[in-house]
Amino acid sequence: MNIHEYQAKELLAKFGVPIPVGFAAMSVEEAVAATQKLPGPLFVVKAQIHAGGRGKGKFKELGPDAKGGVRLARTADEVRAAAADMLGNTLVTIQTGDAGKQVNRLYVTDGVDIDKEFYLALLVNRASGRIGMVVSTEGGMDIEAVAHDTPEKIETLDIDPATGFMPHHGRAVAGALGLTGDLAKQAANVASKLYDAFLGTDAEQIEINPLAVTRDEGSGAKLLVLDAKVAFDGNAMFRHKDLAELRDLTEEDPAEIEASKHDLAYIKLDGNIGCMVNGAGLAMATMDIIKLNGEFPANFLDVGGGATTEKVTAAFKIILQDPAVKGILVNIFGGIMKCDIIADGIIAAAKEVNLSVPLVVRLEGTNVQQGKDILANSGLPIVAANDLGDAARKIVAEVRKVA
Repeated sequence: MNIHEYQAKELLAKFGVPIPVGFAAMSVEEAVAATQKLPGPLFVVKAQIHAGGRGKGKFKELGPDAKGGVRLARTADEVRAAAADMLGNTLVTIQTGDAGKQVNRLYVTDGVDIDKEFYLALLVNRASGRIGMVVSTEGGMDIEAVAHDTPEKIETLDIDPATGFMPHHGRAVAGALGLTGDLAKQAANVASKLYDAFLGTDAEQIEINPLAVTRDEGSGAKLLVLDAKVAFDGNAMFRHKDLAELRDLTEEDPAEIEASKHDLAYIKLDGNIGCMVNGAGLAMATMDIIKLNGEFPANFLDVGGGATTEKVTAAFKIILQDPAVKGILVNIFGGIMKCDIIADGIIAAAKEVNLSVPLVVRLEGTNVQQGKDILANSGLPIVAANDLGDAARKIVAEVRKVA
């Protein structure tokens, strides 16, 4: 589950992470009112969408010469103009795709005089089974570009959850950023607080870009988190009812929202072959073999181990909501749920949704022959497959017939 920047900052502040003062705004007037609560003289107006690249993005409705989704303002009138430009309009960034995202919320923060910008992120390192802390001196930039062009400027530290964040981790972070003295102590403290936040919220990722050093104006340079992205493990949300309430459904695909109501793992993709599979690993293999045969999957959809008729029917409906789908491949391994039960569910679902695109079904596992017999005697134009390779070849052929 993702949240907005302003929500992420408010959350991190509760763990002691240094955050500039800022206020969320749902209207132009709220954005202007925020300037009365900020010291100024510089304000930053930031569009709130679940995507990066906002500063370089463009608003569809404002033309190619319009400014992006992060703007500097020095007066309340400039804040008003920026807010009026952003709210209700569609921001297109490198991460949103051409469709973009409508801006419904803003974040107005105090401006900061920046000396240096760094990158710091925490994530689950599945290769090591530890929490990875990614550190780079190249903050404020696209980290993917840094990884591609200058990978030596990125360092990754692994933290064993059994021991937790230790002083040597803090020193390593400061060293990777080239900081000494008081700033090195601040860097170690920020990294420690972020680690606490990561564990305390069951986060999957916390990304800080930039982590900025302010200019020394007599009171000493400070480290501040100027932008934050936080994503949580959806499976852990039952432990965090307060965090679950931060979910913004307007930022999510309607089909993915509907899928979550039926306990289906669904992600829309750009292809033309709908996939319904039980098990995430099998689903990934299914998508790969479709691409190997020259077409592209329209979705990732895992119906889980206990695929009931109701879940299968819901899955069919969700897949068929996508007008790009020209055929469906069902790839089910009958373990907990037997193949004959799955076959009954597929037939019932196909009849209920009045299936009008080619359907290829590959069953394997318990009672597989009974399941195949049920499909063969259904009277429906269901194409049976013997194995995964056969299934992929058949659905690709069927889709190309339609095309």
